[in-house]
Amino acid sequence: MNQALSHLKADPQLYRIIKKVPLVIPKQESNVYEVLLRTVVEQQLSVKAARSIWQRVKVQLNHDLSTTQILEADKELLRGCGLSYPKVNYFKNVAKFAHEGQLHDKNLHALDDAALIKHLSTIKGVGKWSAEMILMFSLGRQNVFPIDDLVIRNAMIKLYGLTSEKRALFSELEEIASHWAPYRSYACYLLWDWYEGNIEID
Repeated sequence: MNQALSHLKADPQLYRIIKKVPLVIPKQESNVYEVLLRTVVEQQLSVKAARSIWQRVKVQLNHDLSTTQILEADKELLRGCGLSYPKVNYFKNVAKFAHEGQLHDKNLHALDDAALIKHLSTIKGVGKWSAEMILMFSLGRQNVFPIDDLVIRNAMIKLYGLTSEKRALFSELEEIASHWAPYRSYACYLLWDWYEGNIEID
């Protein structure tokens, strides 16, 4: 962690955050299958809304999130928890993928970041962002930059005073983040905590 912080401090803007926000590396959640289900819930939702839906799903399923339980669950029951119709299908797609043995930890850990994103993205409803969340929060990969994450984008726009849009904005974001490598995940943890915590910096 000290090595990562030392490297990231070379970015003057990020250093402003480092002086006020401790680097907290999330505890890795080893159950990739369950984290992937929760990530589907979180897609395009606020943290609060996603958490509420996720809790309702667990209660309705008696905290049994096994692949068999998800595959056999009535779609209207899942819909009643707050999942959209597409997300109900995505839920079942994840369960089917896991049921077929495609989420074994040993196999996942053997893949590099790009290969793992490609592997998980074969599940309909799981895109690049969802796969990147698995890399960061289940597998502990240190150099992930989830550019499609709205909080990360907004945090960087605010921190760096960016005014460009669309493709030009993405190019700027990628360029800035390239200097954080090989610790881009750690920079993102800092950005999330700073922006969502609404913490004032010098």
